[in-house]
Amino acid sequence: MRVLFPDIKPYSTCQLSVDDLHVLYVEECGNPDGLPALFLHGGPGAGYEAIHRRFFDPERYRIVLFDQRGCGQSTPHSELRNNTLWHLVEDIEKLREYFNIDRWIIFGGSWGSTLALAYTETYPDRVSGLILRGIFLCRDQDIHWFYKIGANRLFPDLWENFLAPIPTSEREDLLLAYHRRLTGSNELERLRAARAWSVWEGSTMTLEKDIKLVKKFFEARRALSLARIECHYFINRCFMEHNQLLRDAKRLHGIPGVIIHGRYDVICPLDNAWALHQAWPEGELHIVNTVGHAAGEPGILDELITATQYFADRLQQ
Repeated sequence: MRVLFPDIKPYSTCQLSVDDLHVLYVEECGNPDGLPALFLHGGPGAGYEAIHRRFFDPERYRIVLFDQRGCGQSTPHSELRNNTLWHLVEDIEKLREYFNIDRWIIFGGSWGSTLALAYTETYPDRVSGLILRGIFLCRDQDIHWFYKIGANRLFPDLWENFLAPIPTSEREDLLLAYHRRLTGSNELERLRAARAWSVWEGSTMTLEKDIKLVKKFFEARRALSLARIECHYFINRCFMEHNQLLRDAKRLHGIPGVIIHGRYDVICPLDNAWALHQAWPEGELHIVNTVGHAAGEPGILDELITATQYFADRLQQ
């Protein structure tokens, strides 16, 4: 079973201003003359981590990573203004132009898969391949599953903690109730809501509970950007029309791809990946039978690194 490549440091970093408000933290790693690849982190609002550099062979890839608007080292932190899916799509295109890259591989998991699909359907001529994990199509049914009814039936104990910041009288619409608190002026209430939101996600991410991962999701700075930005996106249906990603999947025609999904993914159920595969046959579907949602679970990690090696072999010939 494949494991992560050794730890590496970026050979270049920058702060890229994308409008009058937002400045993105961006870095390049690996081989400056290698196969260009862009890593898209999850969330929205989670930020990238150093471990994400290690999905790619640094001898073969030129790896670009960045923190999306409002999270990680990008500024302003947890900012919701000028922060929509389509702002992020245009940010990616600005990055491509900034680095003078003609075409690149897009690697995205969870929300990163959503953003990868939206970008590729907008700029298909700029994408040489897609590596997607834990597909999230942002349909109403996908959002309702995790924040209304579905996942709560599998984790009633953890769901109680998610409900705790919200009075019983407001629980009919949890997204709206959370949005009020996450955008309110009471800092203590905002942080309490952010941590409950974030820990609900972190606690359900792996098939076997990962205490270290849950603690990471409890960290104040991470919880605030993740909860505020996710809730902002989800209450606005991710700024897309109904079923838009599947509707426009015809624009992916001719682009090779690998879709990797855990069978027991509770955050993004497998039917997301199945529907995408049906709409985009070039997307080769790999179902991992012994895992949940997280990229670091052994079976998914093995498939992700196999995919990056496959594209390096295919596109560097």
